[in-house]
Amino acid sequence: MKLAPLLTFLIGSAVLTSAALAQTPAPAPTKPAANKPAATKATPATKPRAKAPGKAVPPPPPPLPEPDEAQLAATEMAHLGTYDCEFKQSISITRNTKPGYLDVSWQKSVFTMKPVLSSTGALRMEDVTGRTLMIQIGNKSMLMDTKVGQRLVDECVHPKQREAIEAARAARAAAAASGVPLEGGLGIEPRPAEGTAKP
Repeated sequence: MKLAPLLTFLIGSAVLTSAALAQTPAPAPTKPAANKPAATKATPATKPRAKAPGKAVPPPPPPLPEPDEAQLAATEMAHLGTYDCEFKQSISITRNTKPGYLDVSWQKSVFTMKPVLSSTGALRMEDVTGRTLMIQIGNKSMLMDTKVGQRLVDECVHPKQREAIEAARAARAAAAASGVPLEGGLGIEPRPAEGTAKP
């Protein structure tokens, strides 16, 4: 085979190949895949939680009745302040914002009391709710639970009661030295009914 026809053949083949390649359409550019979130398991719809029942707010206490003159007078007889009681306990009595009433504080409780002077001379401080009762006599005071009928705290002594105790001891000592008997004492003695002689 002669060289010239071979070169002609090779050049022609190359031209045809280039033309064919030129006519082949370029591949379309591919779009990047969108970032799809990973498939998650569908969670079943949960029922809304029922609200826990809150503590019921107690209704406000009824207004305190207006005091009469006897109640106002009894209020003035109460020893205000701190009382030292048995077992290293204490009680405190203060005036209520309502005239004629007292607040008795013991431990973490505060009782609103209505003072009443009893026929024996003792001062009764009656809880307006009927739960407790405080009794003040000459030489001591005590707080009672009227629901169960027992003392909550006893041997409570106010500084004024302590003064009365010391004065009574001095009077007894003086009476013993003089030989004159001393009647009465620090406790409260029942008053005799009218028409009866005192023993």
